[in-house]
Amino acid sequence: FHSPMYFLLTHLAFTDLGYSTAVGPKMLVNLVVVQHTISHNWCATQLTFFNMFITSEIFLLSSMAYDRYVAICNPLLYTVIMSQRLCQLLVAIPYLFSVLFSLVITIKIFVLSFCGYNVIRHFYCDSLPLVPLLCSDTHEIKLLILMFSAFTLVTSLLIVLGSYVLILVAILRMHSADGRLKAFSTCGSHLTVVVLYYGTLFFIYVQPKSKNSSDTDKMASLFYTLVIPMLNPMIYSLRN
Repeated sequence: FHSPMYFLLTHLAFTDLGYSTAVGPKMLVNLVVVQHTISHNWCATQLTFFNMFITSEIFLLSSMAYDRYVAICNPLLYTVIMSQRLCQLLVAIPYLFSVLFSLVITIKIFVLSFCGYNVIRHFYCDSLPLVPLLCSDTHEIKLLILMFSAFTLVTSLLIVLGSYVLILVAILRMHSADGRLKAFSTCGSHLTVVVLYYGTLFFIYVQPKSKNSSDTDKMASLFYTLVIPMLNPMIYSLRN
């Protein structure tokens, strides 16, 4: 349990718990009360913690992809490459970046004033549903969200894709069928989680927008904020 894989898996579980807890309790309260309201401060708090944990998870999945690459492509040097210091860096960097990202976005949004019909068309406080409620010019905050989001998704996805391309090449070079099966089982759980997670995110942000897209986005958001954190322990338990 002190191996790099379980060290990273522990932090993945922590981020799963973090962002589902930021969203879940308030959503459950709204199911039993008539008036669905949230205070200004609580909305800012929810936005901060949700962005922080969700961004950390995206980069942790990239770190875990690199861990699986080293385990399959350099098994004899695995313990040397994936040292305790490197593992700590692979966890610390996502946390630091996610804290910076969440604080910048939250501060930028909540220093501006809200006006008009203050109804968030979502079941939690997210940056994109909040931006249309601002009175001031939102060009800067939209650009900031786009830059941070694009950097996060593109960087993490490139690391994941690069790792799995190299893993696939290594597996195809194996002559033993048992060796290939063992290699696939080594990264099967992580690959399943990655496909579920990134597939949901791409479904939300890449789908053509229509009059029903808001409801579809809510369902997809519900899936990756509450269902995926519940599925992750099951997926990794099957692996064990």
